[in-house]
Amino acid sequence: MGRFTIIPQSTFDELQMDAGILLNNFNPDNPNVTDADIITATTGGFTVSAKPTFSDLGSDVDNCPENTKELKHLDSWEVTVGFTALDTSASVLKLALGCADIDSGNSAKVAPRKDLSQSDFSDIWWVGDKADGGYVAVKLINALSTDGLSLKTTKNGKGNLSVTLTGHVSINEQTKMPIEFYSTGSEDSISISLDKSSASVAVGSTVAITATKNPADATIAWSSSDEDVATVSNGTVTGVSAGLAVIVAKASYDGAEAVASCTVAVTGGEG
Repeated sequence: MGRFTIIPQSTFDELQMDAGILLNNFNPDNPNVTDADIITATTGGFTVSAKPTFSDLGSDVDNCPENTKELKHLDSWEVTVGFTALDTSASVLKLALGCADIDSGNSAKVAPRKDLSQSDFSDIWWVGDKADGGYVAVKLINALSTDGLSLKTTKNGKGNLSVTLTGHVSINEQTKMPIEFYSTGSEDSISISLDKSSASVAVGSTVAITATKNPADATIAWSSSDEDVATVSNGTVTGVSAGLAVIVAKASYDGAEAVASCTVAVTGGEG
């Protein structure tokens, strides 16, 4: 095997797995998804594209080499998310049409509009798993369906909708490009923090330590570095004898762990 016929050891950890899902709402810092967040079931996966357009400001300058880097100008980004939806609910039909309304008096009726409304634009998320337990996410900002609605039916089969969503820059945030990418590993998929890093308590008394965990389904195990000094149960620390003890909260979720600690000084009780 040659020196240059190898791959990074992290290759298989970084693989994106499966098709992922399309969401109305997603918080990268708290990556929990509910059924209400999912826009539609899909088939055939997703295609995410972020393509820049450049101009060469030196192209008409005599004797200037083509593609001089100092004269390269970034004009814009064309960003899209394409997918095929299996859901033909009114809300998905409205999304595919782009410029349309669900009738206020008949929720089964969706009608295109002549004029575009600012309310037709919305942020859309695509989120997929990574092999290491993390996730990859794409936020399409000010998304709007730009290729219209295309409904394909088959004999004895499922109908489907082909949809292309395009991100748009806002005049209110002209330097903000309409797409963001997130990539986390398993170590990023769980976190825990405590409301205090140090505390004091008298012998025989208690002090409460509050933990904030992500995701919400993570379990927390509490421990004390010296139970002769202080004990802990569900974040409640009891002073046993004078001294210092480190209270540790360990969060666990899907094989990943995160730890936070608080140093507790126990006073009184001497002699």
